[in-house]
Amino acid sequence: QVHLVESGGGLVQAGGSLTLACAASKRTFVSYGMGWFRQAPGKEREFVSAIMWNNGSTYYADSVKGRSTISRDNAKNTVYLQMNSLKPEDTAVYYCAARIYYAGNYYSIGEYKYWGQGTQVTVSS
Repeated sequence: QVHLVESGGGLVQAGGSLTLACAASKRTFVSYGMGWFRQAPGKEREFVSAIMWNNGSTYYADSVKGRSTISRDNAKNTVYLQMNSLKPEDTAVYYCAARIYYAGNYYSIGEYKYWGQGTQVTVSS
């Protein structure tokens, strides 16, 4: 069982920054990588960013590319998502997830089995 705990969410003004963290209870060998997803009220959960444990390859959704940076600390089994120039449309519950499947794409929800409970990010205008 993989347990994920997110932190760092909160209320920020448009243009501000926020750094989210996700700590995993297991070693890196239990997953290929980690991903961040978000879900706003009335919308489907969407991919935000992902990172691979082994080589550190990073991936970003077009909606956050250039404004976000995902990073990892393998020793701490922790993944971070730094978001800058936040917009009201970034408001959502952000979830981290462990990628334990490798049959599809990094942005596919089906690739991730274990999920955190989410952290709320609210960006005011």
